[in-house]
Amino acid sequence: MLMRSDESAHMLHGMDEGQIEVVPATLERWPDVELILGGEGDVGCWCQSWRGVARPDKGLTRPEALRRQLADDMPPGFLAYRNGEVVGWCGVGVRTETPRLVGSRTIPAIDDRPVWSIGCFRIRPGQRRSGVATALLAAVVQAARDAGAPGVEAYPVDPVDRRINSGFAFVGLASMFDRAGFRRVVETGAHSAGLPRLLVRLDFDG
Repeated sequence: MLMRSDESAHMLHGMDEGQIEVVPATLERWPDVELILGGEGDVGCWCQSWRGVARPDKGLTRPEALRRQLADDMPPGFLAYRNGEVVGWCGVGVRTETPRLVGSRTIPAIDDRPVWSIGCFRIRPGQRRSGVATALLAAVVQAARDAGAPGVEAYPVDPVDRRINSGFAFVGLASMFDRAGFRRVVETGAHSAGLPRLLVRLDFDG
């Protein structure tokens, strides 16, 4: 399955930066997953912190957990490519099947619908602010629609006019979700970069 983002995401300020292609992450693409997520070795996040699945004390490291998830019917994430080079990652999961979210005391469940949850973005240095995250978001929304999910949920921050370190922007910026048609539902008790994370939702059935 190959999804291309809308052409508007490929051209910024009148400059063609190359077409962005987004595909589901699979075991066959493990080298690219390692490239985008493995910079800190086994101690890195590996898109597991927000899932609450990996348990080193039970012999399951984060990379091992992610490799298992790549074999699932629903991909744990999507990869973005520009000119054949992997440039971004977006981690996803079904809200009602993600232990860390189900048991969260800071990010509330507004209902019991099995929406897709977006947990994180990872964009390679030099590729930020160039449409990669927007392309990933568009592809996740389309994939969720195609899979029959009732909607997509995320937990971004809204820095307003404040600049924040890119390391804290992994949760996404609220303005990007606004442009994609998400509604802001509630301010959660979770924080990133000292800012409250919002719960935003795009429901497919109105």
